[in-house]
Amino acid sequence: MKKEKGFTLIEMLIVLLVISVLLLITIPNVTKHNQGIQKKGCEGLINMVQAQATSYHIDNQEIPTMQDLKDNGYLRELPVCPNGNEVVISSTGEVSEVGS
Repeated sequence: MKKEKGFTLIEMLIVLLVISVLLLITIPNVTKHNQGIQKKGCEGLINMVQAQATSYHIDNQEIPTMQDLKDNGYLRELPVCPNGNEVVISSTGEVSEVGS
């Protein structure tokens, strides 16, 4: 009978322990970066909507609503930040996010 070579139970447990430690180190870093990416994405979206609102204001001499921007082709759809917060235009024409 041939002697088969393979990993022992202790070696497999050590490998699983090392993988677990690596996962415990990387998962919090990934979630932290994800929140930063969502914040930057929302800031970029707000800047884009602000530019479109300013363009509408120059063209029509009135402060737009989000629906005005969509209906007149300045926006394809009503914007929502990546984190789920709604983007709104105030009565002074400033664009900001409102959310949970």
